[in-house]
Amino acid sequence: MKKFILGAAMAVLMSGAAQAQTIGVSMALFDDNFLTVLRNGMQTYAKTLDGVTLQVEDAQNDVAKQQSQIQNFIASGVDAIIVNPVDTDATAAMSKIAADAKIPLVYVNREPVNVDNLPEKQAFVASNEKESGTLETQEVCRLLKGKGKIVVIMGELSNQAARMRTQDVKDVIATDACKGLEIVEEQTANWSRTQGSDLVTNWLSAGLEFDAVVSNNDEMAIGAIQALKAAGRKMDTVVVAGVDATQDALAAMAAGDLDVTVFQDAAGQGRGAVDAAMKLVKGEKVEKKNYVPFQLVTPENLKTFQAKN
Repeated sequence: MKKFILGAAMAVLMSGAAQAQTIGVSMALFDDNFLTVLRNGMQTYAKTLDGVTLQVEDAQNDVAKQQSQIQNFIASGVDAIIVNPVDTDATAAMSKIAADAKIPLVYVNREPVNVDNLPEKQAFVASNEKESGTLETQEVCRLLKGKGKIVVIMGELSNQAARMRTQDVKDVIATDACKGLEIVEEQTANWSRTQGSDLVTNWLSAGLEFDAVVSNNDEMAIGAIQALKAAGRKMDTVVVAGVDATQDALAAMAAGDLDVTVFQDAAGQGRGAVDAAMKLVKGEKVEKKNYVPFQLVTPENLKTFQAKN
């Protein structure tokens, strides 16, 4: 009888051990407001799952470091890997490393350059960037009644989201309803609030005139607001738009400084990435592209989003 009980107990323990899963997560950068929400979303969700452990690493915006982290995850025997890419043009090599090791890989938030040719047991979870800059610029166009000069602040040019959101702006102003809008300047501020502020300060110092700032993300939009205020520009004379609907951005909107943002469900993407990774580990079918919808945020519906990111 004792042997039977001991055997049953061992079977339960072995079953639990077999179900335990470790997912290695490489984030492009910890020191980023939006990516922090994304990371927290993954970690919070993983805690609700039995036997799932996340090993989260900061790539510190270093492609080589991120690739090394992936190799280390594989060497340590993780069951799956989630990557928020530093450089979306560098993902083909990462996919090959994971595929060769037969480890499931999920890219999150930033679209890999090889998204249309991902190997088996690899997937992408994010929001469709065709929606982000489009929703943002259409609302700017509406606020300006289809006419005016705009400046575009771009994210990191190595990042697919920055390139796509900028193209969205150009696509919108090419439409009949918005063809009265003119881009008078566009430059990168690398997703940074400080660089966004410096860039707009330089434009203002050079005497550049514009009616709206269309930013690839909220951090740079907030930097633009800081520069405009420092220069004495009244915020009701300029439209400022961003993307992400971070808490800082929503606070800026509540203060009357930010006119437009687009809610990107960071926590939802995080949950989706963990779910996709677990399904791939179990051999379940996962779509190659998995999108969480963007949503336009304005002062009129601000309260709906204040508790979401």
